[in-house]
Amino acid sequence: MNEQLYQELAEIVGTENISRADADRITHSYDATQEQHLPDAVVYAESTEMVSQVVKFANKHTIPLLPRGAGSGFTGGTLPIKGGIVLVLTRMDNILEIDSENLTAIVEPGVITAQLQREVERLGLFYPPDPASKEFSTMGGNVAECAGGPRCVKYGVTRDYLLGLEVVTPQGEIITTGGQTIKNVVGYDLTRLIAGSEGTLGIITKIILKLLPKPEAKKTMLVFFKSIDGAAQSVSDIVGAKIIPTTLEFMDRATINCIRGKSEIEIPRSCQAILIIEVDGDREVLDRDVERILDAIADNDIIETTIAESDEESERIWQVRRVVSPSLKQLNPDKFNEDIVVPRSKVPDMIRALEQIADTYQVPIVNFGHAGDGNIHVNAMVDLRDEGMDEKIQKVMDDIFNAAIDLGGSISGEHGIGTSKAKYLSYELNQQTIGCMKAIKSALDPQNILNPGKIFRDQEGA
Repeated sequence: MNEQLYQELAEIVGTENISRADADRITHSYDATQEQHLPDAVVYAESTEMVSQVVKFANKHTIPLLPRGAGSGFTGGTLPIKGGIVLVLTRMDNILEIDSENLTAIVEPGVITAQLQREVERLGLFYPPDPASKEFSTMGGNVAECAGGPRCVKYGVTRDYLLGLEVVTPQGEIITTGGQTIKNVVGYDLTRLIAGSEGTLGIITKIILKLLPKPEAKKTMLVFFKSIDGAAQSVSDIVGAKIIPTTLEFMDRATINCIRGKSEIEIPRSCQAILIIEVDGDREVLDRDVERILDAIADNDIIETTIAESDEESERIWQVRRVVSPSLKQLNPDKFNEDIVVPRSKVPDMIRALEQIADTYQVPIVNFGHAGDGNIHVNAMVDLRDEGMDEKIQKVMDDIFNAAIDLGGSISGEHGIGTSKAKYLSYELNQQTIGCMKAIKSALDPQNILNPGKIFRDQEGA
């Protein structure tokens, strides 16, 4: 972007809302992938009208434009790989309305997820989606990536709580999708089209959400198993018993080896898998649900079970899960984190496939995640300073994604495609399906202005 264009944009948004200082450009040049691509300028949006004006400016001059929230994604979705303008939405951070009567909320895209959850819970309400990044990720980013989290097994993902959106199109027009009612079948479902589109089809400026009554209480259990098969069978048995826990998290043997001694709870030496099971609801039925779960999994190689009797004991159990990520660096300095998903019943097969891949390439692979919906966080831990490691890790990723697809799964359950998974899109989707997606992108964004280079590797030719 040359000086003349920069000054023209500054006149549109105000000098206080635009920067090309090195510090600001660097701050908005990377995400959790740790790749870096510098934008030409950073604009801090304060209103929907400002967003619209910036989009029209970008179209007029054919400048790449990238909407950005907290930049906490794992697949490069917020990387300005084509340079251009990064449009930061974190200043649009107002909770506009919480309607206790109709169980809805209206928020701007810069609202922090956990902030919204705390505000609605003060009123006895509940917004369930709980990505691990909830304390810093924004609602706009959650919608753009269709974020999930541990509670998805019972409550679903972000799109399941979307009633409507205000969106600025790639031409700068302001549209509304859906509304404030649970039922709405007027025209195409543009709300769900935008959800998960990674900022390639429109810029979200307002979000209408469905809320639930807050559950009265919860109960947390920690179960140690002699085998991953016992843990996986327990997941199937729990669901088969018509019990849907709030969360159903698992850790495999490689994960357990990383976290021994890192939490207050001692893990038995014979433990090969861990489940953290949490149920919520009316207080009087929780003990009954816990008993039903324990009965359902009693024959599945259990070593030991701990049931939290207080919030403090529940926190101690969850500490076992929270120490996982910080513990991984002891294996190797560089982490390749993927979020494959397979049918619940195929989790043991996928874990065995991952162990085989780790053995074949002599690369440590640590696996944990959301057993209730088959979403496995696969962490290949390597040292990229080792000769030939770049090529080796690509082969590891190829084998991981192929194994997930072969088991009827997907290459991404929560993190999206962005840039890091774009080359794997054809592993899961045929060319006709990809062509349909590209046609939608081309129809809405004919100049390929909005977040170019994401999802499709050859987007310029779409």
